[in-house]
Amino acid sequence: MSYQPKHSQLEDMIAILSGAFIVAQGVYFLQQAGLLTGGTTGLALLVAQFTDLSFGTLYFLMNVPFYIMGWHRFGTQFALRSVFVGAMVSLIVDHISHVFTIGWLQPLYCGLIGGLLMGVGMLMIFRHNASLGGFNVMALFCQDKFGIRAGNVQMTIDIAILLASFFFVSPWLLACSVIGAFVLNLVLTMNHRPDRYVVCY
Repeated sequence: MSYQPKHSQLEDMIAILSGAFIVAQGVYFLQQAGLLTGGTTGLALLVAQFTDLSFGTLYFLMNVPFYIMGWHRFGTQFALRSVFVGAMVSLIVDHISHVFTIGWLQPLYCGLIGGLLMGVGMLMIFRHNASLGGFNVMALFCQDKFGIRAGNVQMTIDIAILLASFFFVSPWLLACSVIGAFVLNLVLTMNHRPDRYVVCY
């Protein structure tokens, strides 16, 4: 007999809050270095450079259609948790400068640490039946429906978005952004494998 261990509601909320906080730190590192990433996060970072709207506002609005998609495919609980995560990331990134500021950072380091933090945070969020919205929902859908690892789907989408950003950032910043996206998706590909966490007895 096999089963998938369940987390308590308290465990879920602590993990989701922690994941959102860690993701927001990663986004902030990318933002401070002028780097991009894939998905709606990358689109929001890019568009925020050309509008008066903040990253958080753009990020949340871009994710609304995907929250609806998540609700239809994965249920109300998943959708509500994902909306909560998206709102938390938006708020933290927009207001983190009130807590600390960064004077200077090497872009390559920002790409590495930003991608790593976002990957770890997203992993925590995925494990507790939620997502960041955006293409994460599509990646989870593909894993659930077709057995394609979420990390592989996310990596393909992210690379496509980064390549499309070629005309908006310098080659060096683009290279650092690609490295960050690769690290993020490597964390997910290596660790987000539900089959490893089924207990048999």
